[in-house]
Amino acid sequence: MLDKRLDLDGFVASLKDGMTIGIGGWATRRKPMALVRAIARSNLKDLTIVAYGGPDVGTLVAAGKVKKLIFGFVSLDHFPLDPHFRAARQTGTLEVMELDEGLLHWGLRAAAMHLPFLPAQFGMATDIPAQGIKTIKSPYEDGQTLLAMPAIKLDAAIMHVHRADKAGNTLIFSPDPFFDDLMARAADKVFVSTEQLVETEGLDLPANSRFHPFERSVVTGVIEAPLGAHPTAANPDYGIDMAHLKTYVASSGEGWGEYRDRFVDVEPDTYVAAVGGADHIRALPAAIY
Repeated sequence: MLDKRLDLDGFVASLKDGMTIGIGGWATRRKPMALVRAIARSNLKDLTIVAYGGPDVGTLVAAGKVKKLIFGFVSLDHFPLDPHFRAARQTGTLEVMELDEGLLHWGLRAAAMHLPFLPAQFGMATDIPAQGIKTIKSPYEDGQTLLAMPAIKLDAAIMHVHRADKAGNTLIFSPDPFFDDLMARAADKVFVSTEQLVETEGLDLPANSRFHPFERSVVTGVIEAPLGAHPTAANPDYGIDMAHLKTYVASSGEGWGEYRDRFVDVEPDTYVAAVGGADHIRALPAAIY
C-alpha cells in the first residue's frame, strides 16, 4: 500500500509559487491552520487562494502570500469580516473574483466533474457577469439565458480531517464536510492534515462510510497535525477558540508582527503551548449557532 505521509517541510516543498490552492473548511470550522501557517512561514509567493475563508485567508494575506483571492466570503463567524482581508480589500492590494456561496460551489463542482462550466440561474442580476463570467442560451425549448459558471480548477487543495491512514483514506466527523470533497476532486494535488494518523483497520471504513468524504486515490500527501485546525473548530474533538480569535483580530495592522512572531513563525509544539496547551484546546466547547 502506498505511503503518502509527509512532514510540514515535505508538504511545503510540494508547492510552487503562483499555484492556485483551494482551502477546505468553512470560516472558523475545520480549517487546515497548521498547513496554512507552514505556507505563511515559507518562501512561497503569488498564490491564488480559493476558499470559503476565515483566518486561513487572513493569515496568508497578512503574510504577503496571496496575489489573487477567489471567495464566497472571508468571515470569522462571530467577527463578520477577517480584519487582514478587510484591510487588503479596502486598499485594493488583492486581485479578486468575488462570488456568492452558490457560484463558488458551482465552479468547484464543475472542476470536480471535469467540465468547463456549469449553467446557473442565479447571479444574473448582479455585477458577477462584469467579472468576465459569460452567459449561455439553453439549447432547449425554454431558451433561457443562463450564467455559465467556469470551472475553478485547483493546482492543489489543502484540508483538515479527523482521522487518516498513510494511504490517504480519511474521515471527517464534524456535522458538515462542507465542500472538501469537491475541492479534493478539483485539484491536481491534495494534502490533508489529520488529528490522528491511524492504521486502516482503525478507520473502520464500512461502518464509517458516510464520514469518508473522498477517494484515497486523489490524496497526494497526509500530514499528522494534532490540533491542526486551531483556532478554528474540529468538532467533536474541540471547538472554536474565541479568546485566541480575539487576539488574532487585534493583530490587524501594527500588531501583526508580534502575532506572527508568537503564533506563526514557530513550530507546532511551540504554537500549542503559546495558545494555552493541548488540554485547553481539547476542552474548547462546540459553538452553538
